Amino acid sequence: MPTLVIVGAQWGDEAKGKLVDVLAADASMAVRFAGGNNAGHTVIADGREFKFQLIPSGILHEQVTAVLGAGMVVCPKGLLEELDRTRATAPEIGDLKVSGAAHVVFPYHRLLDTLEEEARGAGKLGTTSRGIGPAYQDKVARQGVRIAELVDPARLRRRLEEVLQAKNRQLSLYGQPLIEIGPLYDEYARYAERIAPMVADTDVLVQDAVRAGERVLFEGAQGTFLDLDSGTYPFVTSSHPTAGGACLGTGIGPRDIDGVLGVCKAYTTRVGAGPFPTELHDEVGEWIRKHGKEYGTVTGRGRRIGWLDLVVLRHACRLNSMSGLVVTRMDILSGFDSVQVATGYRLDGARIGHVPCDTEAFGRAEPEYVTMMGWKGDVRACRRLIDLPAEARAYLDFMEEATETPVAVVSVGPDRDETIVARPELLWPTAALTA
Repeated sequence: MPTLVIVGAQWGDEAKGKLVDVLAADASMAVRFAGGNNAGHTVIADGREFKFQLIPSGILHEQVTAVLGAGMVVCPKGLLEELDRTRATAPEIGDLKVSGAAHVVFPYHRLLDTLEEEARGAGKLGTTSRGIGPAYQDKVARQGVRIAELVDPARLRRRLEEVLQAKNRQLSLYGQPLIEIGPLYDEYARYAERIAPMVADTDVLVQDAVRAGERVLFEGAQGTFLDLDSGTYPFVTSSHPTAGGACLGTGIGPRDIDGVLGVCKAYTTRVGAGPFPTELHDEVGEWIRKHGKEYGTVTGRGRRIGWLDLVVLRHACRLNSMSGLVVTRMDILSGFDSVQVATGYRLDGARIGHVPCDTEAFGRAEPEYVTMMGWKGDVRACRRLIDLPAEARAYLDFMEEATETPVAVVSVGPDRDETIVARPELLWPTAALTA
């Protein structure tokens, strides 16, 4: 399998970054296909901690070309700061290429994001206020500025003159000061000088790598239920973090995808507003939040915590045509006498086994639980499935049966080595891992 798409199977924050880092040891390219610096991937490698928001996690391997695809919106300042921070800790990182077709996030996007969120009052969506939504709005409205225009000084000036007329009209409605083109142009022209050598027709680079049979990873951000079309709208992101987004945001076709791995936690989390049937509002949820360090990489906000929801997970497996699951955070649940798993919902007096497409109806769904035995002991030293407690293996078996999707990888800790490959045939052979 030369190509693998990595997606979040829940609401994001499932530890996709660690998986991409692990699999990239034997890859030649890691491609991010959607979102912006509203994403947050934390990777621990050789005792060093890295926090990625824009750059694909696979860049930590020297042989990997990391690509920001056309489906992304890129904050130039954030990108350069992240790149400098990463190189300071790991000078040996791979190359970085940025699609000329990706869109630019400007300060007015971040300002409008904040103003629009405040204007929603009680109906706030819980955005990261990084300007991602407004940048995608400009893209759809065909008034966005692309990276190819950013790195062309004359075009950048002309495009900013055009766009600022509309943006200043918007800002005036909010009673905000108008943006002057001079300082904005000067600042972004400086960023452009550094970014220009990285800009390429990345769709061709990716297509050529796929045609050559190279191992290419497609890295998603956020999660399935934050997808603009398939998620809990309007409590969603502004792009497509599902497997189909890998085609939309990189230039490959559906038949170029050989496998899709969906990453999920052994429990469930989400950030921001929106329905969450299995959410815990008690000391159990607080314990998981504390011991799992469940705080956003980008915002620092505490994540909402809930039991594993197999209705959500089964839907994600079907929606993404998943070839395998990657289950993370098994170590966090170790120590519970019992754990709860949602296998269905009660909605308006009837039992249903699917996720309603109507978000308001989904918000009324009440989970039906199955109680399972918990497991004890420190599982972080486990490197084979047989090393896990019998109760933990039963938990994984139950997930497989309910989702009709095999568990390919199990993460038992945050470090690269704290990983169990259950089914190596579902991913490419990796010398660093033991089946």
